[in-house]
Amino acid sequence: MTAPDYRRLSLWHDRYPGSWEPRAPLPGDAAVDVAIVGAGYTGLWTAYHLIRQDPGLRIAVLEREVAGFGASGRNGGWCSALFPASWTRMRREATAAQVTAMQTALESSVDDVGRLAGAEGIDCDYTKGGSVSLARGPAQLARAKAHVAEARRHGFGPDTLDLIGPAEARRRVAGAGALGAVTTRHCAALDPARLVRGLATAVERRGVRIFETTAALRVDPGRVVTSHGTVRAEVVLPATEGYTAQLPGRRRDVAPVYSLMLATEPLPSSVWDRIGLRDRATFSDERHLTIYGQRTADGRLAFGGRGAPYHYGSRVSPAYDRVDRVHEALHAVLVDLFPVLRDAAVTHRWGGPLGVPRDWYPAVGFDRSSGLAWAGGYVGDGVATAQLAGRTVAELVLGHDTEVTRLPWVRRRTRRWEPEPLRWAGVNAVTALMTHADRSERRTGRPSAAAAAFWRALGH
Repeated sequence: MTAPDYRRLSLWHDRYPGSWEPRAPLPGDAAVDVAIVGAGYTGLWTAYHLIRQDPGLRIAVLEREVAGFGASGRNGGWCSALFPASWTRMRREATAAQVTAMQTALESSVDDVGRLAGAEGIDCDYTKGGSVSLARGPAQLARAKAHVAEARRHGFGPDTLDLIGPAEARRRVAGAGALGAVTTRHCAALDPARLVRGLATAVERRGVRIFETTAALRVDPGRVVTSHGTVRAEVVLPATEGYTAQLPGRRRDVAPVYSLMLATEPLPSSVWDRIGLRDRATFSDERHLTIYGQRTADGRLAFGGRGAPYHYGSRVSPAYDRVDRVHEALHAVLVDLFPVLRDAAVTHRWGGPLGVPRDWYPAVGFDRSSGLAWAGGYVGDGVATAQLAGRTVAELVLGHDTEVTRLPWVRRRTRRWEPEPLRWAGVNAVTALMTHADRSERRTGRPSAAAAAFWRALGH
């Protein structure tokens, strides 16, 4: 059997300077204190914070492929304080003080990722240049103003979100048609594969055991049944995010929704002079169907977005990582945003699933009676959030009462997705709605009433 060529998974996998040779699989039945399924950010950060606080813990991380195979190695490289649930949505279940504490924790997590990566010698090209979301057209500008107004209503000042005019927006990101932008300083660009691979090395160095090419076949209280044996543990954490539906009984926990990306060749300085991004700010715009990009450390433009279909039955397959229609549409958006890139070669195209909970609200928790922990549902905003999740799960498992264990996402239980075909129809209908809304707004200049109604129904 031919070994997988992991370098083909994404630009980040291709650029990684180390080896992708898998670690040894689980050698047979084992007993540990904590069993973690999934060697991505959530699983590895949880292991990291646990082992730092209690070096005597026996921790096993079980990974079907290799550390960083999934979204943790393929994402857009935004280490941000973005959170899928809005402040207004959180306020429906939490106090104003808790909402403030959640935002403060997310902002701190952005810095913690950079600080801890530096402390562990992880060279992941971390650059904290903030983020810029352009308002391209009157409808997007109205939405940008509304976002900043919401921030002010909840007590957050320009440090968290600010509105800048067209001249300043173009100075930072020279996107065509920008009438202004929403900015935040709480975002860093990084290389996600280098971060997750370095984190795997860091936890191993502290005594955590990572078993790769070891598929979890079943996750139950007190045990994980794998392709190479059964691991018994007092604490079990499925940290599988977009791959959760592949575990028995968990098909409706989160919806695996694909996000696709592309990357250009390294661009000359003359092109970057026309684009901007001198401080490596990440960028997007205020459309409904999310786009995102960054200037990489080696001078490429990495760009991605939504638009790929959800597959019936929550199916996940390598065949869905590249969809010509979606990649061509993303390239068209990129060239529309930066016409100077019309003739730039695209060297990499990739994608992968991310985890979307039914209410778009991530959750973490630990049930001591069953020994099962949970964390995830980041809707694509997981690079910094997963670090906070890992820290929080560790505190809960260790029985600590701290500021992070009192945050509003702790111990939440998200409603499961509807059975098929309702799930397939609903998720794809939302994608179609947002696509239509963006086209309508661009044509008319007026905010989409249908999209606004959807977000209100979701509680945003």
